[in-house]
Amino acid sequence: MPQRSLTIFFPCYNEEANVERSTREALKAAQMVTDDYEVIIVNDGSGDKTGDIADQLARENPRVRAIHHPQNQGYGAALQSGYRGSSKDTIFYTDGDLQFDLGEITKLWPLIEKYEVVTGYRLKRSDPFMRKLNSFMWTSLTKLLFRLPVRDVNCAFKLFRREVIATMELESAGALIDAEVFARARKAGRSIVEVGVHHYPRQFGSQTGANPFVIVKAFKELFKLWWKLR
Repeated sequence: MPQRSLTIFFPCYNEEANVERSTREALKAAQMVTDDYEVIIVNDGSGDKTGDIADQLARENPRVRAIHHPQNQGYGAALQSGYRGSSKDTIFYTDGDLQFDLGEITKLWPLIEKYEVVTGYRLKRSDPFMRKLNSFMWTSLTKLLFRLPVRDVNCAFKLFRREVIATMELESAGALIDAEVFARARKAGRSIVEVGVHHYPRQFGSQTGANPFVIVKAFKELFKLWWKLR
């Protein structure tokens, strides 16, 4: 069987302290599984130097590309840009905050031959209590509404065959994006498997998922999507 090619991408919003190391780690991880790869940085309208650093990294390495949103559009919009911008036959995404060991892609990679979606689940989540509580309630609700066959919907450590994403018309611009991807994959009969991965505390920058505006928008998107896919 021919060797699969790989796109690794990650969204960044005000991650100037992390984006360079994240890119280096992504390049190292890609080299562990294939010789045909690219790394995409999705700069979601950052107000700091994230975009400038991303462009410099792209100039230094032809395997690195940067996609820029002129304004912050939200997590889901950033993932959609990464999915659409990917050119290889497998697509892996993670976050740009270095809370995962990208080397653990080696746990997922062999399974993509048998399964169409290979998703991580956090063995022990290293986040503040309130963030973990909010995530538990959100995950429980999305799993109930969409009958999702995974335990950690929002784990940002996912590997897809390209055709899974290419056939989806994704709508979510915010935090619902992962649940939407799984809901559409389940409805299309895609094969999904989970693998445990490690999760680490954020070292630099700040999290944005607890923003009340983001939460309210996510719930509006949630029930709109549930109504459409019910």
